[in-house]
Amino acid sequence: MTLTAPARPSPLSRTSSVRRAWRTLSPYAYLAPFFTLFAAFGLFPLIYTAFVSLYRVELQTPGDMEWRGLGNYTALLNDEFFWTALRNTFTIGVISTVPQLVMALGLAHLLNHRLRGRTFFRTAMLLPYATSVAAATLVFAQLFGHDFGLVNYALGLVGIGPVDWQTGTLASQVAVSTIVVWRWTGYNALIYLAGMQSIPQELYEAAEMDGASRLRQFFHVTLPGLRPTIVFTVIVSTIGATQLFGEPLLFEGSASGGISHQYQTLGLYMYEQGWGFFHLGRAAAIAWVMFLLILVVVGVNALIVRRRSRKEAGR
Repeated sequence: MTLTAPARPSPLSRTSSVRRAWRTLSPYAYLAPFFTLFAAFGLFPLIYTAFVSLYRVELQTPGDMEWRGLGNYTALLNDEFFWTALRNTFTIGVISTVPQLVMALGLAHLLNHRLRGRTFFRTAMLLPYATSVAAATLVFAQLFGHDFGLVNYALGLVGIGPVDWQTGTLASQVAVSTIVVWRWTGYNALIYLAGMQSIPQELYEAAEMDGASRLRQFFHVTLPGLRPTIVFTVIVSTIGATQLFGEPLLFEGSASGGISHQYQTLGLYMYEQGWGFFHLGRAAAIAWVMFLLILVVVGVNALIVRRRSRKEAGR
């Protein structure tokens, strides 16, 4: 009987198998740094914050944790300042988001036409966004000053008395919203401009041949073509309004958002609870409430867009 040794794989077959394995695993290797950073600085803080929100934790003694369950969340529901911050967040969000997006849409429509110095104007649009939020807020705080503010001086020229922009509820919210509008209008205008330039020019030519004016072209060609972009900016602006922190904090320099908490947002309320009153557990609960609110808002927007798309597809 003759015994034969098993054939050894050739170096060529080994090389091909290594190449196939590398082709299979290389995409994961390229994505590994992102997922590692996301897990370390995104996913872990999110899970740990949910864990801390179930305990009573003080900033002075973070190692002493007392189980509370949902006690931090029920305490929020019974706190009138939480509801005030929630209402202020909604009000400031509406006052800042709606004019901001409307103005951005109008500016993008103007920049979409042939103008002299278009490059200069497009670059100037980003200057407020590139400005430090601290510097911008401090300047606007001086502009909205009660005694020597430029805004009250301009109002006095037309016969309107001085407005207390830091004490009045609606006035202070309008002042804070003005800072947000100034900083983010140009950014959203450039996003809209990019969306307008992706609309086929043939649609405008066909509408012009049908006798449509510039205004009708805007409503019947530009706006339908910009619908995905508008949905994106609405969602991003809503998330930004929910997390609003720097502008109201620096407007008067207080985490309470004014004497009567008249412009305290959820971000300021969380900061006050965690680093003002040292209640880290309650601050973590507020952070998760904000996270859930963002999920609800994004889900509602997605549901509205999906239903509208189905109605248009069924026509």
